[in-house]
Amino acid sequence: MKKGMIKATSGFERFVHWCLALSCLLLIITGMGMMYHSLDFIGGMMGGMGNLKTVHNWTGVFFGVALLFAIVMWFREAGIPSFPEDGKWIACAGGYLWHVDKDKMPQVGKYNPGQKLFFLVVAVFGIIMVISGYIMWFPLDFSTGTVRTMFVLHALGFVIILAFFIVHLYLATIGVPGSASAMFTGWVSRAWAKTNHPKWLREMEEKGTLVTYGGEKRSGRA
Repeated sequence: MKKGMIKATSGFERFVHWCLALSCLLLIITGMGMMYHSLDFIGGMMGGMGNLKTVHNWTGVFFGVALLFAIVMWFREAGIPSFPEDGKWIACAGGYLWHVDKDKMPQVGKYNPGQKLFFLVVAVFGIIMVISGYIMWFPLDFSTGTVRTMFVLHALGFVIILAFFIVHLYLATIGVPGSASAMFTGWVSRAWAKTNHPKWLREMEEKGTLVTYGGEKRSGRA
């Protein structure tokens, strides 16, 4: 770890993130194993389709708990738009779809609008998946029409979350180099923070909450 790296996430934040991410990934794999006959081998690896369904259902419970912690922990920072900078960021697509001069990029906080959208999609459709999954788990307790509707919502949620999951994985690794370390080690470089989240960096410096590797909390611009 290089001296001067900036603390971006706490150990608990990383724990919740990985609980949510890994349980989501397992739900995707086991769910696809139940949806497609060509993937029956996934059930075979778990001792049969009955075991596959059990793993899927209880992983869903774990996912629901992790989702609750994530919503409570990140809603204030990632669930509420910040204008006008978020609107300006969206107008230039964050520089992802076409080139934008660095000095013309809007100053965004710890989470940019793209990350906020991902958070809201996971929060909203995650809740839908948990509720619909519960009803599908105990179908006899509900009307036939309700259960059928839940199957549709569950499939819809699966498609949307999978799409955003893939995009998130790409941007956290290849798309924006240096981002992954925030959730692996908790630290990011000053250059990365200044380029991608300058407002967040400036606010920490002004409030004296900036924590650097090998140093203490400090205020003032470096």
